[in-house]
Amino acid sequence: MTKVAVYSGSFNPLHIGHLAIIKHMLEVADFDMVYLIVSPKNPLKDSISSDSARDRFNAAVEAVNRHFSPDSGVKVDDIELTMPEPHYTIRTLDALREREPENNFTFVMGADSLGDIRRWKDYTRILKEFGVAVFPRKGYDHETIKADLLKEDPAYKITLLKAEMVDISSTTIREAIASGDDPSAWLA
Repeated sequence: MTKVAVYSGSFNPLHIGHLAIIKHMLEVADFDMVYLIVSPKNPLKDSISSDSARDRFNAAVEAVNRHFSPDSGVKVDDIELTMPEPHYTIRTLDALREREPENNFTFVMGADSLGDIRRWKDYTRILKEFGVAVFPRKGYDHETIKADLLKEDPAYKITLLKAEMVDISSTTIREAIASGDDPSAWLA
């Protein structure tokens, strides 16, 4: 069974922090594949329009092609671009499992998202059926968040990753562009 890390987000834009996470999943966390899934719109955020999804997908494909070889195990997947809104993670994971029943899927998220996971649709299914691989994020104690969730249900599959924190966000890059600054050093 192929171990696939499902790394989903708006990637508006894809940056060096995202690339570091992809590399970590392949080289350290021992996943066979990373599916980078460009999400048209996060149902918990109003900050992005789904109209830009195809452009963000194309930019992600170009960035992955620049930084990873075709046999690296990184695939930019357009599965959410063909799904109706709202784009819930559980629906994406279910669709991936239906499309590729031979693969074992784990969702990749930051500690900030893990702290907010109880707001996610069917989060208990995500944590029990698929599991999550969690990256540290500045200002979030992922060990405490995990312990709190495991009190709710010890069957949750939560793997905390020991990875270097890259303190950059797509929001910071967009703000730099709006201010006339050059964010090219952060872009993928």
